Amino acid sequence: MENISRSPWRAGILLFLAAIGTLAWAQTRMKSEESVVTVKALTPEEERVIVHKGTEPPFTGKYWNHKEEGAYVCRNCGAELYRSADKFESGCGWPSFDDEVPGAVKRTPDADGFRTEITCMRCGGHLGHVFEGEKLTPKDVRHCVNSLSLEFIPAVRQAEVATQTAYFAGGCFWGTEHLLNKTEGVISTRVGYMGGHTSKPTYKDVCNGNTGHAEAVEVVFDSARIDYETLARLFFEIHDPTQVDRQGPDIGDQYRSEIFYVDDAQKRVIEKLIGLLEGKGYEVATRLSKAGTFWEAEQYHQDYYEYTGKQPYCHAYQKRF
Repeated sequence: MENISRSPWRAGILLFLAAIGTLAWAQTRMKSEESVVTVKALTPEEERVIVHKGTEPPFTGKYWNHKEEGAYVCRNCGAELYRSADKFESGCGWPSFDDEVPGAVKRTPDADGFRTEITCMRCGGHLGHVFEGEKLTPKDVRHCVNSLSLEFIPAVRQAEVATQTAYFAGGCFWGTEHLLNKTEGVISTRVGYMGGHTSKPTYKDVCNGNTGHAEAVEVVFDSARIDYETLARLFFEIHDPTQVDRQGPDIGDQYRSEIFYVDDAQKRVIEKLIGLLEGKGYEVATRLSKAGTFWEAEQYHQDYYEYTGKQPYCHAYQKRF
């Protein structure tokens, strides 16, 4: 259940945004989404399936009988969706999986009123449908996926992926995570608490303002697909780095703008970007600190906007560089 008592203003702001529903606000929201989601060029047949929710004929797809070890990612945005260990032969003629990468697939009642559609959580691309109760595997679930919606990455290539980690705090971690997670090259995100002086803080502890923690986002990314500077630039452009101990309607030290660097290379990148912003006239309030312990937040905070279907109320893309 959503907790709208994060600050004295939050309930009022959410109700206000829902009430006004203006075209200008909707357009701003759409621009924000478009600015951070990178998708690939699709063939007409891929577009028919992924965008227009079509279905490829059974036993014709590239992966229906594919048995190589590795991972299956979204052909549209590259998000990892399924692993070969969860793939099984169902006899249906489409790739079948009895599990998904946690948080990668969204379920929605199909327009036909009977089935459940599955889409990529990151980009919304159509994957297929999910079925339960067939008793085909011990997990008793079958993700029936179009091959055209997938791209396979062999295990050898997966092992070669050079991952790095970044930590950003910029107001409510719901919105920061939502926008960063949609960026091509980002492998995973978690929200949590960082920069405080107590161990194992809870959401309630942090909201009380006595722990010194900021609401932060951990970002694991593929450095061959996106570099740290590109990610940091985006962070500065999806929140207001000039606000002190707040972000929009959320007021408090836990909503401060802060970047936690893991090495000197990241530190130099941030110092460079802050210098560029100050050269443009921005009074940057973003703190720069050495990364310490990242305390993962409660499960109901993870991928909050993906599961609720809502949109960030205090984060939006604004070009600054």
